[in-house]
Amino acid sequence: MKELRKVIGLLAIGIVACCFSALPGFSQNIPNSGNPGMNVGDGGYDMDTVYSVLPIRDSDKMYQIGVWRRIDLREKYNLPFYGTGGLKRDGIMMNIYNAVVENSIEVFADEEFREPLPITDFQTRFWTAENGDSIFVKDLYYLDFREDFVFDKHRSEVRFDIKYLELVMPNETNYGVGQKTIGFIRFRDFYNYFDTKEHGEWTNFQNISKNLPYNQAFDMRLFRSVVRKYTNPENELIVDMIDSNNPNQELQAYLKSVEFEYELLEWENNLWEW
Repeated sequence: MKELRKVIGLLAIGIVACCFSALPGFSQNIPNSGNPGMNVGDGGYDMDTVYSVLPIRDSDKMYQIGVWRRIDLREKYNLPFYGTGGLKRDGIMMNIYNAVVENSIEVFADEEFREPLPITDFQTRFWTAENGDSIFVKDLYYLDFREDFVFDKHRSEVRFDIKYLELVMPNETNYGVGQKTIGFIRFRDFYNYFDTKEHGEWTNFQNISKNLPYNQAFDMRLFRSVVRKYTNPENELIVDMIDSNNPNQELQAYLKSVEFEYELLEWENNLWEW
């Protein structure tokens, strides 16, 4: 009889343990940003594996806002991306061009990535201004990108989740008829291709032994950029939010972009005051 009671007691303990391990708070395999491989649980939310390289589950995003930025390769801080020599034929723009022409990276005509851009059309957009003249790659000195400013509640940290790159021809290069979009590239494709210095590198002019692949340079945010747009009801660029009659419209737009950057910093700072 004592042996029977002992067996029944052990079975009861096992059943209780199984019940607790099945609860979300006791499970060792709860899917989250630290363990994104799970396909069930946590509300069943997915994570972006098409554009993003960060394993952030939707259910772990406590705060998110879209931010559109521009890197001006001519700025001193961004020269490691721009390339060397007068023509800059070893810089990031030329390396992206080569990757697309070699079919290593797919380029699209729209930011929704529904319309693949034929390579011949991409080449024409890349090298030809509105008046039909050819341009030099050094004259393509803007690199735009869209990212999400995300607070990951699982890691308790802010993360910059880049979605895509936009190649543009500046207004000045396009003979003053306005900026021209050359094409859009998924950031995940860019990141995976430029994972070695063989395909292109961020150049440390002070110590070339510390040159980095482009993906590491983006991971470390080794660039200076200006915010051109953020998520807003009218889907406007910041410059369009400024009165067109303002004689200093461009300057006011820049100041407003800096103000937005400080608001993001303030938001993160206030988060830790609770």
